[in-house]
Amino acid sequence: MIYFDNSATTQALPEVVSTYAKVSEQVWGNPSSLHKFGESAWNLLEQSRAQIAKLLGANPGEILFTSGGTEGDNWVVKGTAFEKREFGKHLITTTIEHPAIQNSMEQLEELGFDVTYLPVDEHGRISVEDLKAAIRPDTILVSVMAVNNEIGSEQPLVEVADVLKDYPKIHFHIDAVQGIGKGLQDAIMNDRVDFVTFSGHKFHAPRGTGFIYARAGRKIAPLLTGGGQERNLRSGTENVPAIAAMAKALRLLLDHEQEAVARELTIKQTILNHIQGLRNITIFSEDTANFAPHILCFAIEGVRGETIVHAFEEQGIYISTTSACSSKKHLASSTLKAMNVADDVATSAVRVSLGDQNTLAEAEEFNRVFDQLYAGFGKIMA
Repeated sequence: MIYFDNSATTQALPEVVSTYAKVSEQVWGNPSSLHKFGESAWNLLEQSRAQIAKLLGANPGEILFTSGGTEGDNWVVKGTAFEKREFGKHLITTTIEHPAIQNSMEQLEELGFDVTYLPVDEHGRISVEDLKAAIRPDTILVSVMAVNNEIGSEQPLVEVADVLKDYPKIHFHIDAVQGIGKGLQDAIMNDRVDFVTFSGHKFHAPRGTGFIYARAGRKIAPLLTGGGQERNLRSGTENVPAIAAMAKALRLLLDHEQEAVARELTIKQTILNHIQGLRNITIFSEDTANFAPHILCFAIEGVRGETIVHAFEEQGIYISTTSACSSKKHLASSTLKAMNVADDVATSAVRVSLGDQNTLAEAEEFNRVFDQLYAGFGKIMA
């Protein structure tokens, strides 16, 4: 089996599963309890928080645990809106954000907030000049993803941060779900960034885990109220085994990040070199510095994306249509639509997404199978 769908989810590493099992068996007390058993859980929770903070160059108090990227995105967007609504009701994002951002913005619009959606160019990138023009006296949030989950385009995060230095009261949020461990940490953890969303199952941690970085001094309203966990900002008993496992997964990822990024880029380039230039092939993910190393999106025009996915699956290779979140709904890529790609081409798009466990030999096998399937698709393309 060759698994090239890492942007959808990753396999939990054996060491991570071992940590989860060990903590579940030995430290299963409630970290809010006053007895020693609860104190042990609390200590492990805070050790995990400190480890994650150190890995990201943050302070432990700036790390808040969540259930994943969707909750984190919802929390930052809505939490900012509710916290800062007396100062303004204008938010800025892009036309190619993950549904967790897009749908949150739409909900806020129904509540009377005003949202500006920045367009993207043919490469899936926003213009900093468009951002400058969109900022208003009542703007309270700018939310931009680090890496697009469908085509892998990287947004100009440093340039956005430079613009926002002149607007210190505007919250700057980055959705880094697809950006962690891809050589972008300096841009993601820029001094001007206020909030960052991370999701554990994208880097070999258990599903249902995640965290946000919330810069000290920045305030957001809680979405979940109750027992007052996470400094009264996110109530609910913390999942200590999963959090400890997530901290280990992040350490393992970042310990060999540079090597993994180089290998992913080589694998991507190997496949890209093989398929580009062929008849009826459209490439949406380039190999430039403005694209992530692990995502390759392309279309075989005339063949629907789900047909391509299932054809590869029959050969033991797992890829996806452009987004796992919408693939079963048979929706055309929202990113490609925002890039003004024709619908008949967008519905033919598929995504290869690599992880730090993939190898060059797998890329060569992918190319062999691609040639076989491409020849078979000839009648459909004709």
